[in-house]
Amino acid sequence: MGLFSFFKSGASSRPDYQEMIKNGAIVVDVRTVQEFKSGHLKGSKNIPLDTLNSKKKALNGKEVILVCRSGGRASQAKSILTKSGITAYNAGAWQNLN
Repeated sequence: MGLFSFFKSGASSRPDYQEMIKNGAIVVDVRTVQEFKSGHLKGSKNIPLDTLNSKKKALNGKEVILVCRSGGRASQAKSILTKSGITAYNAGAWQNLN
């Protein structure tokens, strides 16, 4: 096994988000309400990042897939949720799940 094949095999560790959604995971879009209204993944919930702390109890016990415009806010949201014991994944831009 060469060095490059080692790295290539690690790339396949990305979760299968579509399978997770089929199994009950919820998609949370942490963009602003205005951004969400301009386009979003069907079935996703909009919880803007600045309101996530006050609404995270509703996500407890669920697998959460986080999206935003580019992945930056989803990363921040993942940190907030995992510190609270919630299983969360950063899927990056919401278009990644289309």
